[in-house]
Amino acid sequence: MSARHHDTQTKAPVLEVTGLTKAFGAVQALSGADLVCPRGEVTALVGDNGAGKSTLIRCITGVHPFDDGEVRFNGEPVRLSSPTEARARGIETVYQDLALVEDLTVWQNMFLNRELKRGIGRFGMLDRRRMIAESQSRLERLLVNMPPVRSRVRRLSGGQRQSIAIGRAASWGSTLVIMDEPTAALGVRERESVEQLIGRLRDDHIAQLIISHDLEQVMRVADTVWIMRRGTTIAHWRVADVSRERIVAAITGADGGNHRATTAEAPTTVVE
Repeated sequence: MSARHHDTQTKAPVLEVTGLTKAFGAVQALSGADLVCPRGEVTALVGDNGAGKSTLIRCITGVHPFDDGEVRFNGEPVRLSSPTEARARGIETVYQDLALVEDLTVWQNMFLNRELKRGIGRFGMLDRRRMIAESQSRLERLLVNMPPVRSRVRRLSGGQRQSIAIGRAASWGSTLVIMDEPTAALGVRERESVEQLIGRLRDDHIAQLIISHDLEQVMRVADTVWIMRRGTTIAHWRVADVSRERIVAAITGADGGNHRATTAEAPTTVVE
């Protein structure tokens, strides 16, 4: 894993969420959630099942409209209406199901719904050669053990599939890459490969938001950790300034409510 960046050029917030609320009928899923993702850093979002993590991500990326609060991308207040609009802004999400088509090749998955054409109008033809070459180039830059881009996804290992999904997101997500449990159900070697990829994206100054139940992984790869409980962000720390035990206490409520990060522990969320 590469060294973590803490220079002022990489700390401008890409994503700022303030006081987000969302209700589904009588169920209050979010009740004042906050989050900051600085450029060039890995931000972890943790909490028990039902804490509101998935709802928060879906509100950020336009899957669900939020009721109140504010979302800013690169300083601009936005209300995204769909994941397509999020992708148009350079925001890519890698879900646990990966959204890869097993019967297609790696390069076909890389350009799925973004196919390149040559020619004009309805007479244009798919530019297979260019898509294959660009897939090769983009993935070679990110992946250590890259499978052939002409391979069908169904023939890849779980770690290779996860790396391809993240690589696809990174190649299109120029602003923010969101990953939901990026190494769930992977073996040790495959998990290490994905974590190395996360490190390379940090080196490219891409903001990353990782939702994870693996606190050991959070301590390894994240720069900042945010904790959610009952629809609210209840704590956030620089990973270097907090222990795994304190994170667990905040998640479970075993800290007796003394969960807010102190000024010394709070992450830098503005350009210094």
